[in-house]
Amino acid sequence: MRINQDTVLQGNRATLVPYTPAHVPRYHEWMQSEELQRLTASEPLSLEQEYEMQRSWRDDADKCTFIVLDTERWAGQAHGEEDCMVGDVNLFLTDTEDPTLGEIEIMIAEPSYRGRGFGQEATLMMMSYGVTDLGITKFEAKIGQENEASICMFKKLHFKEVAVNSVFQEVTLRLDVSDEEKRWLLDQTSHVEKKTYSEVNLWTGSTQCSYFP
Repeated sequence: MRINQDTVLQGNRATLVPYTPAHVPRYHEWMQSEELQRLTASEPLSLEQEYEMQRSWRDDADKCTFIVLDTERWAGQAHGEEDCMVGDVNLFLTDTEDPTLGEIEIMIAEPSYRGRGFGQEATLMMMSYGVTDLGITKFEAKIGQENEASICMFKKLHFKEVAVNSVFQEVTLRLDVSDEEKRWLLDQTSHVEKKTYSEVNLWTGSTQCSYFP
C-alpha cells in the first residue's frame, strides 16, 4: 500500500517503517524458519520471489505492511535498519464489500524479542494507524490454535473469539471499534510519534529512501 510508503511510527519499544527492498534479505532469512512458516501458514520463497512479494505489498491497495524495528537500536543511529529488524505487522483489506474491515497480523521473528511488549505495541500502533488513516472500524485476527501467546495478546487488546476452524486449526478474533474503544486505542498510542520516512533518512544520513521508484 503506497499510502504508508513515507510513514514512520515511533513508539517506546517498537518503531514501524515501510517495507522496502533493503529489508528483504533479512526478511527472507527469517522465513526460512520452519517455526515461522508454521505460525504464519507460509511457504518458503526464493529471494527473488521475496523481492516480488515486497513490490506487490507496496503496490497493492489492500495490503498495508510495516517492518518492526527496535526503537532503542534504531534511534541510536549506530545500526542500519536491517540490524534493528525484529518483525513485521500487516493489515489486509480484502473484503471488497466492507472496506472498513481489516485483518491484522503481527510477527515478532526474532526470538529474543518475544514476550517483551514489542508485539503488543506494534499491534496497537498499526490498529491506531488503521483507524485514523485507513478508516478501519473493525479488526479481525486469524491465529493458529497452538499460538497461545498471540491469542492471549489479542484478547488483552479487547479482541473477542468469534470462530474456530478445526480444519485449519485456526481461531478468529474480532474487535469492533466503538467510540469508547477508539478513545482507549488512541490513549494507548498517544506517545507514538508520526514522522516521514524520507525526512528521517535524510536526518540519519541513510539512503533508504532511494529505493522508492
